[in-house]
Amino acid sequence: MSAIQFKIGERLVGENAPCLVVGEVAQAHDGSLGIAHAFIDAIANAGADAVKFQTHIAHAESSAREPFRVKFSQQDATRYDYWQRMEFTAEQWQGLADHAHQRGLLFLSSPFSEEAVDLLERIGMPAWKIASGEVNNPLLLERIFMTRKPVLVSTGMSPLLEIDRIVDQVKARGLPLAVFQCTSKYPLKPEEVGLNMLEVYRSRYQVPVGLSDHSGKIYPGLAAVTLGASILEVHIILSREMFGPDVPVSLLPFELKELVEGTRFIEQAMHAPVNKDTLAAGLSEMRTIFGKSLVARRDLKAGHPLKREDLTERKPGTGIPAGRLEEIIGRTLTRDVIAGEFLSTLDFEK
Repeated sequence: MSAIQFKIGERLVGENAPCLVVGEVAQAHDGSLGIAHAFIDAIANAGADAVKFQTHIAHAESSAREPFRVKFSQQDATRYDYWQRMEFTAEQWQGLADHAHQRGLLFLSSPFSEEAVDLLERIGMPAWKIASGEVNNPLLLERIFMTRKPVLVSTGMSPLLEIDRIVDQVKARGLPLAVFQCTSKYPLKPEEVGLNMLEVYRSRYQVPVGLSDHSGKIYPGLAAVTLGASILEVHIILSREMFGPDVPVSLLPFELKELVEGTRFIEQAMHAPVNKDTLAAGLSEMRTIFGKSLVARRDLKAGHPLKREDLTERKPGTGIPAGRLEEIIGRTLTRDVIAGEFLSTLDFEK
């Protein structure tokens, strides 16, 4: 298998493979196990390929000194308290993974501590999505690399030299790799999506590329597919009235369904090259219906040599095609023709 193609579980990712569409739940479940399971069903029903969570273990990754990115919670005094409320037990994570597998989804979750890697490894994580804030965390990265699983790198806050470094680290270990264009703004403007970086990463690293989108729209994802993205990751919510800071950057289930359908449509269109001559030959009936034929503009007598002003055109294209006008001008009629009558090749002297 080439460097630009690898498997996540049984799913082929990369060159000549369908784009992997990932529904990112992140913390939108707000600590509710039931809502987390509801997200799995919604993402599966939308036709996506994978569901992704984030696995936070408060004592292993945070402290009371961590500030909120956005102070949105009325029930958590600190960010540490919030991470505690987002935790699930190992058994609960296993239940979520089992549910995803039952619905035909790949189950992914980004770890934010070595302990989270260990927990997720026990339930069979098929690949590791490295959040952009963890790109410079050697302890976490080394633990991930030890599993020998594919690595999916987010570049949300990283300059190119930083991305170069982690790409070199992954490649040095011979691990499958995909690099995601991502901009860590919530939400971001169209000019901040960075679609141009897909080709930059593809050329620079010779690996599959993806888009992790925070626009809250389906348009960047569809554009990314057209530009050859192998993986799309978009945030999902069940309702615009849901609680949390990611609501403005997320798609609703019906929008995710549109994104999936659009992705498959674009893939079929791009991977089915058309022979224009063959296509046109198959449209002969349509050409007849929409084409136009030459007709007499006025009453004409037998023996009359046709002039340009004697002729006009009408649908359908069942007579002499209007495109043959120049070869008909000057021909002599063998019979009387009335205005509006369709002309035939039998109406002229040889």
